[in-house]
Amino acid sequence: MTHQEHASGPDRKTAGLGDGTRAVRAGLPEPVKYEPTLPGPVFAAHFHLPGEPTGPYTYGRDENPTWTHLERAIGELEAPGEEGVETLVFASGMAAISAVLFSQLKSGDAVVLPTDGYQALPLLHEQLRAYGIEVRTAPTGGDGQLAVLDGARLLWIETPSNPGLDVCDVRRLVREAHAAGALVAVDNTLATPLGQRPLELGADFSVASDTKGMTGHGDVLLGHVSCRDPGRAAEVRRWRKIVGAIPGPMEAWLAHRSLATLQLRIDRQCATALELARTLSGRADVTGLRYPGLPGDPSHAVAARQMRRFGPVVSFELADRERADRFLEALRLVDDATSFGGVRSTAERRGRWGGDAVAEGFIRFSVGAEDPEDLIADVLRALDEAGSAG
Repeated sequence: MTHQEHASGPDRKTAGLGDGTRAVRAGLPEPVKYEPTLPGPVFAAHFHLPGEPTGPYTYGRDENPTWTHLERAIGELEAPGEEGVETLVFASGMAAISAVLFSQLKSGDAVVLPTDGYQALPLLHEQLRAYGIEVRTAPTGGDGQLAVLDGARLLWIETPSNPGLDVCDVRRLVREAHAAGALVAVDNTLATPLGQRPLELGADFSVASDTKGMTGHGDVLLGHVSCRDPGRAAEVRRWRKIVGAIPGPMEAWLAHRSLATLQLRIDRQCATALELARTLSGRADVTGLRYPGLPGDPSHAVAARQMRRFGPVVSFELADRERADRFLEALRLVDDATSFGGVRSTAERRGRWGGDAVAEGFIRFSVGAEDPEDLIADVLRALDEAGSAG
């Protein structure tokens, strides 16, 4: 059995079904009498290996049965019913991002990255340049990356961007990049495959930090890469083996278990996020409001053409750092924490980290699965308290 057959074949039983049904059933093995529906995590550094090493499992840095189930499940969500899509899981989102960049680029190549992407990307800029790779940057909004695409080997898209929530036209960028001979990778972390399917939009790689919405409980670090080209997948797999950026079996099992509630979580979060955005749009003390699902948002028209759900994150600005800090302190149902996509709402003043081109009063708000009326009442009360204390 080849790696591709082993880890990425589509489950025909879920082809053509709804998102919720697929999420619940994705990646499950064939039922065996008296065995669990989802087998427990396999803890193994090595496997019995008599004779020639021709089987799927040889050594724990290469493969693990628990990863196999999860990789198959994510592949079914990324490209339902499609043959030939391979998914690889990693120890974190940054491990997945790094695997694509460093497996596909070599000295002398050029890569195009967003200026407004995840705030750890500048760390990658430094390392890429140290390896002799030219790094070009441009904003996500307005498909700005097209202006610096000429001669690039790889275009890296993050849409919606984090934390500013700008959106670019993936189909257009893919078309232009491929015409120019460049590969395209899409960071799909904020949308998840239930919100957007980059491979269907033509991308070569769909990459995500599954620490966020895919697992959704704030207790697992994980990432993945999905792609169609077996040669590209083999290069990413080789990078994972070389650097050992592998997830633990317990984390992989927890992630697979969490996928079963993905559609339930995402639908609740997206609905509440839209309701929160509508409510905030009527507040005089809130400026710079962004949510792609809001009809008046600058990115809404593009997002509506390529996204099926608009994600759980709303961003906005308060007057200054002090008011933002008072707002966060006044919240009772929202944790002041980084990351996003979890079942418990979180918010943070994003400027505290540095690395993001945001105002001091900029808030990234990740909507959880609380009752919307409770959450919105908490936000409105906190805004009022933050304003009256000023």
